[in-house]
Amino acid sequence: MKSPLLALPGAVPAEGVDEGVAAHYGDLFREQRALAEGTGFVDLSHRGVVAVTGDDRLSWLHLLLTQHVSDLPTGEATEALILSANGHIEHALYLVDDGTTVWAHVEPGSQEALIAYLESMKFFYRVEVADRTPDTAVVHVPAGSITEVPEGVAVRETPYGRDLFLPRDELEAFADRAGPPAGILAHEALRVERHRPRLGFETDHRTIPHELGWIGTAVHLQKGCYRGQETVARVHNLGKPPRRLVFLHLDGSEVHLPPNGAEVRLADDGPDGRKIGFVTTSVRHHELGPVALALVKRNVPVDARLMAEDTAAAQETVVEP
Repeated sequence: MKSPLLALPGAVPAEGVDEGVAAHYGDLFREQRALAEGTGFVDLSHRGVVAVTGDDRLSWLHLLLTQHVSDLPTGEATEALILSANGHIEHALYLVDDGTTVWAHVEPGSQEALIAYLESMKFFYRVEVADRTPDTAVVHVPAGSITEVPEGVAVRETPYGRDLFLPRDELEAFADRAGPPAGILAHEALRVERHRPRLGFETDHRTIPHELGWIGTAVHLQKGCYRGQETVARVHNLGKPPRRLVFLHLDGSEVHLPPNGAEVRLADDGPDGRKIGFVTTSVRHHELGPVALALVKRNVPVDARLMAEDTAAAQETVVEP
């Protein structure tokens, strides 16, 4: 869905999966600094919005999600995954219950597949699942912001800020009073700085939660009864994940950022060295310079010097080997 905020001065449209909102509004680093200082907002109105209502909504979702939500307090934000039978990540949900409805935002365009799966699992439970993307826009307000939240709007309060489930027809009015807008590139730069994975960027068809540090934040290890739980328990208790997420400090002299999927090699192996991983997200950060997240093989030494394509990279551990 194309955001009306693309008509704001300086707006440059984002591309790829984030098409429909602004990549930036003319000054990427200023926008990053504003968010880091607790001012402005990010238009995430391209993200899918799914709502679950009914008396059994929490107990039912508890059976399907990796997170413990059967007793989720009203207003408490959490995140959860849906896994395949083999434990591979299929969906990531960022959700909150407002007392009558569970609101979740998901990756752009993924809501239809998610809803189809949820509908197939309703059985006799008293729940209704709805795609609210057409009438609900997600807006992110950074931590420390004093922006007033409109009455009646569901809010996900996290350490990084608040995600608002705003009526789509109120988006422009909210933007008028919420301070300077920041584009999705600023939002992504701060996400990478915080080592937070994103579905479709840090994941591929065989990613399991342990590789990305989603154990604990999106996976509850003391609950069972969800698809893929056997893999989660087995790897946690008996094995080790085949890959691990790392944070890369890239050579700032390079003009080119290695794209998603770019090969990562050991620097000592030279340009013809074997691939030991790949870049998942690379960004230009207002303080750290060019940085990236990458998935590498678990046994890569934590102090090894790496190459991301032709760019030298020093790694910082996110997931312990």
